[in-house]
Amino acid sequence: MQASSPGPLAGVRVLELGQVLAGPFAGAILADLGAEVVKLERVDGGDDARHMGPAFRHGDAHNFQVFNRGKQSVALDLKSAAGRAAFERLAAEADIFIHNLRPGVPRALGIDGSALCARHPRLIYGEISAFGHRGPMALQPGYEPLVQAFSGLSSTNGGPDDPPMRAGASLCDQGTGMWVVIGALALLQRRLQTGRGGLLQSSLLETALVWNGQKADAYVNEGRLPDRHRSGHPGFVPYEAFDTADGPLLICCGNDRLFAKLAAELARPDWVRDERFASNRARLTHKAALLAQLAPLLAARPRAEWIARFEAAGVPCAPVHTVPEALAHPQVRALEILAPVPGEGFSLTALPLTIDGVRPPLTGAAPGLGAHNAAHQVAEISPPENTQETP
Repeated sequence: MQASSPGPLAGVRVLELGQVLAGPFAGAILADLGAEVVKLERVDGGDDARHMGPAFRHGDAHNFQVFNRGKQSVALDLKSAAGRAAFERLAAEADIFIHNLRPGVPRALGIDGSALCARHPRLIYGEISAFGHRGPMALQPGYEPLVQAFSGLSSTNGGPDDPPMRAGASLCDQGTGMWVVIGALALLQRRLQTGRGGLLQSSLLETALVWNGQKADAYVNEGRLPDRHRSGHPGFVPYEAFDTADGPLLICCGNDRLFAKLAAELARPDWVRDERFASNRARLTHKAALLAQLAPLLAARPRAEWIARFEAAGVPCAPVHTVPEALAHPQVRALEILAPVPGEGFSLTALPLTIDGVRPPLTGAAPGLGAHNAAHQVAEISPPENTQETP
């Protein structure tokens, strides 16, 4: 459903100097919420994400469309006097500036947080790095899998006999983009009271540490590391996926009452009377013994039958879907989270929220490189002879 009124951030101007994912994702969130987002790109080739994969639309890769929908593009050479002058004018007009440039590059260009905020005190400056803004690795670049590995996040994925595994989603990149948006909105509110902007810093490492915080806090405070469970939970039993006759099914008994319902539906009321299984703490101790009895029962019948029976009995469960199965499910369809890109003939996943009952719509496709130079009175600049790493 399309919104008939401007988004809640209408009138907010965002300048994004983003590459690939974390910075562009922050910009995409703000654009979906109605902000005017001007994406600054290198004259020579633009954002690297334009070329990350085969051409999808207008010569650009699919990932570029995902993370840059609804933006404007201005191509600048920040190493030239004309480019720097244009940047300063755009920064003076912006409410929020976001970048995920390589560490050290902003200072070399004279656009680091302290310098730019001194020149534009109302500006909210959002900086994204790989390992954080201080410490011995502050100047080191990094990528999603490196940070998942470094942070310990990969070590908690998978089962007890599996090697450390990267999470399938870009949790650190996209999560950091989210934190920057949250911080920017907080500083917008503060600016209403004080008239000044501020410096906002986040990193992929900090995001990874927060996502893994429950496990890290248990280690720090209780001296224990979590057991690794492919689909299970360290605090509840049974609380994981099991094979049925025709597909995996996840069952979540988060308390003893739910376990009693499961036992009754499986015609095993004796489990509730068995001191090994009567309480969750006992089941944690005797997990292997319980699962040895539970797994064969579940494997004997089709998944759909179990789902129907468990849902009727109030036992939380869900099929382990493939992506096509999930997208085809009536519940996912009812949410209408796949939104059409106006005038483009394809759809993308929209924001996971609604405002006054309306999901923020996608306002347009990702822009062509430098498509909005003229609109922002920025002169077209020819690509330099040598490829450069920054706009």
